[in-house]
Amino acid sequence: MLDVQNTSQPAITHREDYQAPAWLVPEIALDFELDARETRVRAQLSVRRNGPNDMPLRLDGDSLKPLSVRVDGKDAEWHMDGDVLEIALSGDSHSIETEVVVTPERNTQLMGLYASGGNLCTQCEAEGFRRITFFPDRPDVLTRYRVRMRADKALYPVASGDLAGGRHWAEWHDPFPKPSYLFALVAGNLAANRDSFTTRSGREVEVAIWVRQADLPKTDHALQSLKTAMAWDEQVYGREYDLDVFNIVAVDDFNFGAMENKGLNIFNTSCVLASSETTTDMGFQRVEGVIAHEYFHNWSGNRV
Repeated sequence: MLDVQNTSQPAITHREDYQAPAWLVPEIALDFELDARETRVRAQLSVRRNGPNDMPLRLDGDSLKPLSVRVDGKDAEWHMDGDVLEIALSGDSHSIETEVVVTPERNTQLMGLYASGGNLCTQCEAEGFRRITFFPDRPDVLTRYRVRMRADKALYPVASGDLAGGRHWAEWHDPFPKPSYLFALVAGNLAANRDSFTTRSGREVEVAIWVRQADLPKTDHALQSLKTAMAWDEQVYGREYDLDVFNIVAVDDFNFGAMENKGLNIFNTSCVLASSETTTDMGFQRVEGVIAHEYFHNWSGNRV
């Protein structure tokens, strides 16, 4: 038998070599023209120099090709250093606009934005966000996200307003700074099991489990498990949920068991669906445990 050895070694990063980011991104606005074959992503980053330094802005990418790069509304000088987009900036704060195209249906890595059973969804931990747009994709860059999505109304029917040509739009603003690995987006023809949770201060939170219509009867246990976890976190640690909505989406092709994205947890269906006719006691306990685990991440991050 031929013994073939892989001599390549992964890059090793030591804690003592840590360097703070040269640039911070307090705000980002993302505009998605969603399509499984070709999704156009426009990003506007508000960047700020992080203390005295003369470093250029370096934005991570992975298999991305910039269609345009603008600084403060004007075409800019830039170059690619491997997959990294590098821009020399003279001032301490700027507005950076980029545009790229990604192909979700060909994304077999299931990292970044990919197609799953007619739906579009994301997985960004640990470094998947750089497959969506150029960004300093590291957990110590905390950013407030404003996201607008446009898509075909027949393929992705849940949205906020109509557009011409059978399309419509939805928009979401996360008021809390978060690292890029916690970004999430889902678009698809999904049904929701909806409920509400009243926090101990009396605030109403809309909660929902989103799945295919046929799977909806198998989501009651997951929904109750979520509400139990929210109450437990209040009772034991005094931590109320901090947004007005909390959604869970379950898809077959999610490459982790589940992911603790801020306000929109994405799960593999194996960790959400449960039925008294087909699920064992251990299966019910697994759903309850994974739901709670991901919810608790809202107040305890997963990466340092």
